[in-house]
Amino acid sequence: MQIRLKRAYDPPSKQDGQRVLVDRLWPRGLKKQDADIDHWLKEVAPSSELRKWFDHDPQKWETFRKRYRRELQDNPQAFKQLKSLADQGRVTLLYAARDQKHNQAVVLKQILMDEPAGRGDSGIPASAVCYADDFPEYNRLPRK
Repeated sequence: MQIRLKRAYDPPSKQDGQRVLVDRLWPRGLKKQDADIDHWLKEVAPSSELRKWFDHDPQKWETFRKRYRRELQDNPQAFKQLKSLADQGRVTLLYAARDQKHNQAVVLKQILMDEPAGRGDSGIPASAVCYADDFPEYNRLPRK
């Protein structure tokens, strides 16, 4: 699986493959005709509440990652669409944030790269969002 990360403001490249915007909001100041975006997956982006709480504060990064993964687990269909695109070939996840290390695209790439990493010690798939429909027992487990 080939997944790249790139700011939406960076120029497109032939090496990008499918360009997927993973922000809930359209990047400020970027014209749609200049963006060369193949897919805009708003549903896979963090909720507005989580995004505002995080505010790209590196001190909140670990908590943000956990909360964002939980949101994805609660919305497996959105992630499945992204996974399907990644399974087709090279994908570049586009984001507007200035911080290249602390944004939702980093989390999404990690989850995608962990696929299809079997089950963990708990019996829950390593990336439950992708396998939620395949393992109904997961939906009955308490969430931390």
